[in-house]
Amino acid sequence: RMPDSDPAADRWQRSSAAFSLSFLSLVFSITAFSSSYWCEGTRKVAKPFCTGQSKGDHCIRFNSPDANNSNAVQYIWETGDDKFVERKFHAGIWYSCEEIIDEEDEKCRSFISLTPAGDRGVLWLSIVAELLYIILLLTGAILMSVEMCYCSAVIDGLKINAFSAVVTVLAGLLGMVAHMMYTTVFQMTVNLGPEDWRPHTWDYGWSYGLAWASFACCMAAAVTTINKYTKTILEFKHKRKMLERNLKIKYKFPDH
Repeated sequence: RMPDSDPAADRWQRSSAAFSLSFLSLVFSITAFSSSYWCEGTRKVAKPFCTGQSKGDHCIRFNSPDANNSNAVQYIWETGDDKFVERKFHAGIWYSCEEIIDEEDEKCRSFISLTPAGDRGVLWLSIVAELLYIILLLTGAILMSVEMCYCSAVIDGLKINAFSAVVTVLAGLLGMVAHMMYTTVFQMTVNLGPEDWRPHTWDYGWSYGLAWASFACCMAAAVTTINKYTKTILEFKHKRKMLERNLKIKYKFPDH
């Protein structure tokens, strides 16, 4: 026996849950795609010589007017770590930015130009896959919103539901491939990229986490949509069996 619940209300709840997850996935993916915090870390940069009024730990004091003879060659006795200063950097699909010592600004350059020539094709494939991922997510969200507002016929809503499920699953697969390709390209750039960019330490940033959160929401939306489609089909089959049973009883024992 089926539970005594309103099928229409239950279908609307599942549709709204799938749409919410799909919309959240779309917002997360656009935010991650446009940001430059997929990876964060530090670079070791050699300290420059102090000039003019420069003071502090970000430069090496040498032949400065206020230094005596013993300090003039101080930098020779410094350890290797003391000769370097760490600069923070963050990189995304489009560009990589690095802080400027003693300034609040950042110096940015295209991440594509930093990528080794042999891996640029993979990076472009990753960018195309990310764009297709966003387009398919948008298409799926539009179809889900149309289904929620389209209340005239359940069969037409079921067709839209099936198409939106296929689109969302394809979007999830593309998103997964795109994220994995970018991860591979970044690791290759760390090992083979320009000497003046290679990081000393690095880790994945919040944008990278947001991109995978988008993928998780996308797959959750796809599962919810497929589940709704399957349940609606089962409801139709149950109603059909009940109708056939009632017709058999009616024709076996006709009313006089």
